[in-house]
Amino acid sequence: MQTSTNKNDFVLSYLNLRIGLGFVGLFLPIVLITGAFSFNDCTQLQPSISHYYYTIMGNYFVGSLCAVALFLFFYNGYDKRDNIVANIAAVCALGVAFFPTDSDANSICTFVIYNRTNSVNVVHYIFAGLLFSSFAYFSLILFTKTDPTKIMCANKKIRNSIYKTCGIIIIICILLIAINNLFNNIEQSLAKYKPTLILESIALFAFGISWIAKGEMFLKDK
Repeated sequence: MQTSTNKNDFVLSYLNLRIGLGFVGLFLPIVLITGAFSFNDCTQLQPSISHYYYTIMGNYFVGSLCAVALFLFFYNGYDKRDNIVANIAAVCALGVAFFPTDSDANSICTFVIYNRTNSVNVVHYIFAGLLFSSFAYFSLILFTKTDPTKIMCANKKIRNSIYKTCGIIIIICILLIAINNLFNNIEQSLAKYKPTLILESIALFAFGISWIAKGEMFLKDK
């Protein structure tokens, strides 16, 4: 009886960690934007989530990514493939944090300025692209897997639809960000609307919902 109780506690803790990770992604854009405004009168939206590295919320940005990386490093999925993807995502999260994008010295929100080379900026975008791609892979492939020896319950079917929807949203956001960055005329004409910031926020929201659903905060298995 004691062993069963300990196992149940372990499962609940693991599910809660998934929910916690989901909330980190869900609220990251909101906390960065509101925090920069509240603590440094930053009324100017940054071009991307990564540009908040240079605002007063830079430490929170780095800390959040480190927390995500730590969880993913210790994440154990159903098989080795799950663990490999989680480890890749963890490395990418650290890469995004410690290879920051280029700064905008003219921004009224800039709190710190570091000189970054173009190569560092390229590395940052590679890590960011791989990180979001791994998030999509989790939602579309890993989260939708079901034990073949068990009958899929109605709630699991609904959750699978949520995972797939979130994964598709993340992929669409990745593609739109890539298109925006590849074509200068599009980037310049849309710059004032902060498309990368908006698309990254949507992708993080989808990531958060997917992980919260995976933690069975709602639609629990019966």
